Order: sequence, then C-alpha cells, then structure tokens
Amino acid sequence: MSDHHPLCRYLLRPALPADLAALERLAHASAIGISSLPSNRAALQDKLERSAHAFESEDDATGEEIYLFVLEDLARDGAIIGTSGIEASPGFHDRFYSYRNEFIVQVSPELGTRNRIHTLHLCHDLTGVSLLTGFHIDPAYADGLAPQLLSRARLLFIAQFAERFSDRIASENPGPADDNGGCPFWDAVGRRFFDMDYPSAEALTSGRNKAYIAELMPQSPIYVPLLDEPAQWALGQLHAVGELPFAILLDEGFEADTYINIYDGGPTVEGRLQTLKSVRRARRRPSQAGTLQPGARWQLVSNGRRRDFRAVLLPADAAPTLTLDEASAAALALRIGEPVLAAALDWAAPAGAEEAA
Repeated sequence: MSDHHPLCRYLLRPALPADLAALERLAHASAIGISSLPSNRAALQDKLERSAHAFESEDDATGEEIYLFVLEDLARDGAIIGTSGIEASPGFHDRFYSYRNEFIVQVSPELGTRNRIHTLHLCHDLTGVSLLTGFHIDPAYADGLAPQLLSRARLLFIAQFAERFSDRIASENPGPADDNGGCPFWDAVGRRFFDMDYPSAEALTSGRNKAYIAELMPQSPIYVPLLDEPAQWALGQLHAVGELPFAILLDEGFEADTYINIYDGGPTVEGRLQTLKSVRRARRRPSQAGTLQPGARWQLVSNGRRRDFRAVLLPADAAPTLTLDEASAAALALRIGEPVLAAALDWAAPAGAEEAA
C-alpha cells in the first residue's frame, strides 16, 4: 500500500498516455449509448494526445482544447477509479445542437378553448459554451466522496484558467436507454431521420453534435403531444448512470429546465461559472505544515497549476491558512507554504476513521 494519510485518499490529475489501459477498462464498463469515453483504443489515444497538448500548451487557447482528468485512489497504490473531462468550446468547427423546451399557447375564443403545448426547437444556443464531459466512476466508489472530487474539481480548474473557457458552463446528461440499445426518444424522433439505432448514432459522433444533424433533423418545432407515450415520458429523464453526476451538478447550482440532448432526450444543465457553489466558495489560501483535522469540513483543494494540475479532498477549518501534512503536500505536488485554492464542501471529515469508498 502507498504511504498516504487516510484523510487524503483521492487525487484528481491530468490523464497521461500511461493511463490508456485503465481508461479502456472504464470505457468497456460503460452503459450502451454512453460514448463520451470511446472504447476504441485509437480514439482513446487521440483523446489522450489532444488532452496532453491542451494542458501543456503555452499558446493562447483556440477553443478546440479538451482536458481529460483521472481520479486515483491513493490507498490502492494510485489505482484509477474514474475519469472526467472538459471541452473548452464545443461546436468550435460545427454548431453544437440541442433541443430547447418551449411552450406555445393556442386560444380559440369561439370554442372557449386554451391549450398550452410543449414543443421542442432545434437550436445551437450552447455553441461555444464550455462543456463538462465524460464523468465515469467505478461503481464501488459511487456512494463515497470520490465522485464529488471527480466532478467539482473541474470547476476550480476552469475558474483558475478562465481565459481558456467560456463564463457559461453546460453538461449533457444521458437519457433513458436499455441494455439492448433501445432509446424511447431516439426511436421516436432521431431514428426517423437517421437510418441507424441509438448506439450507432452516439458512437458515430462520440457524444458530440455534428453539423449533419441539423441537415437531417426537422427544422420546424416538434410538438411533444404527437410523440408516443414512452418518448414523452423520456423527456428530461435520466439514464441510471447519469443520476449521480446530475445530482452533483444541481447541487452546484446548474439549471436543467431549458435544454435536452437531441439523441436521448436527457437533460442538459447550464449555468454561469461565477454562480456555481464551488467557484463562489473558492479562496486562495497559503499553506502551512501541520496534521490534518478529522471532524473539520472537507475542502476541495487544488494546487493552482495547469500542466501539473492536482486536486484532493482535505479536512480543514476556515482559518486564513490551510494545513497540509507531508502526504497531502506530496499529492498536490507542492511545497508546504505554497498557496492553494480551496473550496469548502458541505460534509465534515470523519473523526478517527477513513472515509469509506
């Protein structure tokens, strides 16, 4: 086992070429239609290379960058247990399409009738909005704090390097689909215009909308009452694997009422960076040597670097300085005394016991 403090168990860092095999395992374990992490080795290698270039480049950001992170369990010798990512500006080359929920009111005074009708409008409102992507975690860790670090630390990274991102952030969340690839919304809408099933459509675009979608999908509004019942029920609903990351994003302050994914009808959340909880709570704090403090609130802590970005969860109080022991400083790849960016979470670290995964 690694030499680590039980209260500094998880580490988020940029993905490296050596992580390919671990990412392949996560990709192969993902549900049908969840293709934000491609299972194809060549596609994964390309993703890793693009991510490495984004983290390392000193040039001005172009908007094409993707950033891929992995989550380690330091108690298991750094075993990779999850991954997540950011797309700096989806739709950089092609518009990024969503369906926007709207309601129209039709009134007939003569009949004394008034109808409020739900409609879906194909739009590219979210083109250029930075996108949180690819949340995957080992199910054994879903009930602990590891998912909080995996999701929320990306917001600190965006806040620290805001010039590389939009001030508006979004995230698509998967809609209902079964293990055989059946998807109520896709089968009722998309499949009528694309001669392929849902898994094929998702795999073809690797989770990203392409311009040809607009060329083949209807430009006029879709009247929801004309869809079959399963498709209507699926609108804004979640695939089981999306429930955890969706709940974290809602807690951050994202809103989920306006947009849905054009493939499966899952909810797309969006919000302004500065209004999100972890960003609002983030404070630049010098560090000092000491022992970690069981019973204090968990803090999301990052080292403030881009190339060698590191983020962990540590228990700490609200003092002006943040206490690090040698193990947590090593995990953050900094010297004690260097400043960190810390944001308080809503949970206290256990007193005298390791947080269970």
